[in-house]
Amino acid sequence: MASEPENNEINPIPTLEAGAPSPLVAALQREHPEWLAEVIEAFDEITIIVPREHLVAACSFLKTSPETRFDFLADICGADRGVEEDPRFEVNYHLFSTTKHHRLRLKVVLSEEDTHVPTVTGVWRTANWHERETFDMFGVIFDGHPDLRRILLPDEWQGHALRKDFPLRGYEPYSLK
Repeated sequence: MASEPENNEINPIPTLEAGAPSPLVAALQREHPEWLAEVIEAFDEITIIVPREHLVAACSFLKTSPETRFDFLADICGADRGVEEDPRFEVNYHLFSTTKHHRLRLKVVLSEEDTHVPTVTGVWRTANWHERETFDMFGVIFDGHPDLRRILLPDEWQGHALRKDFPLRGYEPYSLK
């Protein structure tokens, strides 16, 4: 027979009732509904698509709000959906609360013609290198970044290696012919 958890144990995030928004989504919807372009809840994960103009404000709120306390930016990563897709690019922000033990993914979608998104280095200092990597690999430009330059590839490298239209063997002189 299973025993009841003691008060000092960490309890998992409660399972949501069908159709009910998570407490994290409800907090955002209550405070700033314009920040939520779309909410995707699947496989016990929450992804919120945020319009780029609200990204910094949403991140600041999520970090400082007593209900959310996302004090750790675990990762920023880019994704190229493919040249035939519009919007083509997405930037994913993986957030974690070290005090409340919950996770959230924010997503900003970008067209091929405008790959600019504001930096969140003022919210989390760890964003610095994550944004530089996303810039280097996908060509996403983080407006206001304190030092936006390549971090993995040589400065003279042409193109962005993780874009789906990048040649598999690279451009000369880096080709593996």
